Amino acid sequence: MRFASLGSGSKGNALLVEVNGTRILLDCGFGPDEVTARMSRLGVAAGDLDAIIVTHEHSDHGGGVAKLASRFDLPVYLTRGTLSALGAEGRGIANRKWIDAYTPFAIGGIEGRPYTVPHDAREPVQFVLSDGAVRLGVLTDTGCPTPHIAQALSGVDALVLECNHDPDMLQDGPYPAWLKDRIAGRLGHLANAAAAEIVRAMDCSRLKHVIAAHLSQQNNTPDLARAALAGALGCAPEWIGIATQEEGFAWREIT
Repeated sequence: MRFASLGSGSKGNALLVEVNGTRILLDCGFGPDEVTARMSRLGVAAGDLDAIIVTHEHSDHGGGVAKLASRFDLPVYLTRGTLSALGAEGRGIANRKWIDAYTPFAIGGIEGRPYTVPHDAREPVQFVLSDGAVRLGVLTDTGCPTPHIAQALSGVDALVLECNHDPDMLQDGPYPAWLKDRIAGRLGHLANAAAAEIVRAMDCSRLKHVIAAHLSQQNNTPDLARAALAGALGCAPEWIGIATQEEGFAWREIT
C-alpha cells in the first residue's frame, strides 16, 4: 500500500491510496483539471482511478466529487446523509455506492472501514483503509477526541491526522467571532493538543508514518503541529510529515 496527498487544507483536500493497481481518491475538494494536474505530479493519471470515497459534504472535501466522477465515470462511495447534504452537487453523481459508519466495504484490493466522528456535517465518517496486511488511518475533520476515534485508529501502520489550529493563534487571529467559535467547538476542527491527545490514547506500536494534515494557513504552523505530535509520540519533530495545501505530500509506502 502507498498513499499521497494532492493537497490538504480549507481550500481543498484529496488523498490518493493505491494497492496492487487499485487506486482510490479519498475526498475531492478540487476541480477535475486541478486533480489531473496534481495527480500527474505523482506519476498517476486521473483516468486510472477506480473510485472516490467521500468523508462528508463540506466543499473542501466534496465540492469536486461530482464533476470528477462524471468526467472519468467513477463510482462514488458515500453515506446517504452526505449525498443529501451535497444537494445539487450530489444529484450530479450518477454511480452512487451507499456506505454507513458500521459496515466495511471493498474496492478492489482496498478494504474501507468507516467510523463516526463529531463534526458539523450531515453524516460524516472517517476511514481506516487496509490491504489486509497493513492499515492506513485517516482523520481529517473532527471537533474533539473521542474514545471511539482512538479505538478505530489503534494499531494502524500509518496515520494522516488533522492538526487544524493553535488555539492562541485562532483567538488572536482575524476570523470573526462566530467562525472562531465554530472551529474551536466540539463539532469543529482539532487543535494541535487535541490531535496529540488522540495519539496518546491510541495503540501506536505499529506506526511507521504520521502526517499532520488540514493545517490552517492562518491559525497554525507546521512547527507547532509537529511539536504537538512529536511530544505525544516521543519522537523527533522532523519525523512528523506535513500535508500542505499546495503540494500535499509525496508518496509514502507502508510495508
